[in-house]
Amino acid sequence: MGNHRLLLYFTLFFIIYMIWAQWQLAYGPKSEPVAESTTLEKAASEDAAVPQAASLPTEEASVSADDKDDVTGSQRIKVITDVLDIEIDSKGGDILRTVLRDYSVTAENPEEKLVLMTDENINYYVAQSGLVSANKGTAPSHNAVYRSEQNSYRLAEGTDIIEVPLYWEGEDGTKIKKVLTFKRGDYVIDVKYYITAGGKDWSGSDYMQIVRSRPVETGGNAFIHTYTGGVVYNDEIKYEKYDFDDILEEDLNYQLKDGWLAMIQHYFLAAWIPDTGKDNYYFSRYNRGKDHYTIGTRTSATTIEAGQTGEITSRLVVGPKLQNKLEEIAPGLDLTVDYGILTIFAKPLFWLLDAFYQLFGNWGWAIIFLTITVKAVFYKLSEMSYRSMAKMRKVAPRIQKMKEQYGDDRQAMSKAMMDMYKREKINPMGGCFPILVQMPVFISLYWVLLESVEMRHAPFVLWLTNLTDKDPYFVLPVLMGVSMYIQQKLNPAPIDPIQQKVFQIMPFAFTIMFAFFPSGLVLYWVVNNILSIAQQYVITKRIENA
Repeated sequence: MGNHRLLLYFTLFFIIYMIWAQWQLAYGPKSEPVAESTTLEKAASEDAAVPQAASLPTEEASVSADDKDDVTGSQRIKVITDVLDIEIDSKGGDILRTVLRDYSVTAENPEEKLVLMTDENINYYVAQSGLVSANKGTAPSHNAVYRSEQNSYRLAEGTDIIEVPLYWEGEDGTKIKKVLTFKRGDYVIDVKYYITAGGKDWSGSDYMQIVRSRPVETGGNAFIHTYTGGVVYNDEIKYEKYDFDDILEEDLNYQLKDGWLAMIQHYFLAAWIPDTGKDNYYFSRYNRGKDHYTIGTRTSATTIEAGQTGEITSRLVVGPKLQNKLEEIAPGLDLTVDYGILTIFAKPLFWLLDAFYQLFGNWGWAIIFLTITVKAVFYKLSEMSYRSMAKMRKVAPRIQKMKEQYGDDRQAMSKAMMDMYKREKINPMGGCFPILVQMPVFISLYWVLLESVEMRHAPFVLWLTNLTDKDPYFVLPVLMGVSMYIQQKLNPAPIDPIQQKVFQIMPFAFTIMFAFFPSGLVLYWVVNNILSIAQQYVITKRIENA
């Protein structure tokens, strides 16, 4: 009886957890802005102080006095690498359009590649960067128009790097060369400013920002929701989400050492990473007229002596959240693969899943062997649970007789049952601990299968052509429901009639719910149930024949 209640509690917990997780995404508590640091180092010049929001050009600003020589029209510069199809605006050197060449919109139409960033009105999403200085006319913002030597670049065979140089000259003779560097097989874009000061010392800093509109929902799975919005990270605050509602309600106001910022969504991200060793001002803005949301950062100032050339660098990551790559790019960037509070369990599970994929070359088989491995690790704990249930099943007829004997006298019934349990050396709650221990692993695996872009559109066998989409013929959900029904038959029947009815309904309810889950998740549950049935059947027969 205890095990039946435990299974009901586990089911209820799982459903409540799913609801809570989705509620947290939409309505969960938001982080408070941290206090301004009082220990930031001061640079030599007055302008080298911690950057402030007032010194940054706004998105809607027209060409400013700094850019008065740049009144000619801008042009689009196309860059094609083996993984990216990029369009750069010579105005600001902004990234206006990004197509991921290795990722399609749908598994059914692999030729239609995914457009991650675009300057179209619907789903507007661009990356901007520029320079600011207290000396007017010496720093090109993202409103300045650069000169470009050509309007198209393509990564050729035998070449691993493309450099896109952009040129700008200030009123005092300051010369700026902005170079965007693309590498083969890489989603990281290096952005470097070569600044040659004119007749006076040059002092200024760079800023970078991501501007996007709220994404327009395009259907998808009603049962699966993941976070879309801003993120800020550094060693002090760690990983803080800052979504569209936060930007709408209050400007972000962080002053932090190093770190990075990003706009993330399911499977993909765009992240700006400033150069290390700087004090950065992290900000946000909401443009009510355009309904655009901005999150960005400005670094502390750099001073370059007159006639000398200095450099300012940053990096833009735009592409899939490949977990093994993110860890190498910047500290904490792998946290954008959002496993939540169960990251400590989820990361090792993904590592094991990826190891099986490297071995078999198929994510479906990787899921199956991961399930087998997890089942093997918890074999002894599961055995404890199944032995307890088998003993309960063996004495079930005697419990039924007690029920008939004692009728509505619950106290006498409970005492007689406890005496019997003591004589037969049965622990009615013997199955509780093993299941409780496994719950975090099960839920962690759910998030691993949900969050891993590596599995996106991954085929398995036969009709299962996309493990991140529902089973088109609902075969796996039906198999899962059947396996749940068989497991129930191996368990001792509950005495309480209400519990009996609930257990009868559960296989149908879970079949309907899992019919809309990604087939990779359902595959895990089916394999886990089959292994559980096999183990439980052997143990039950052994106990009954003893």
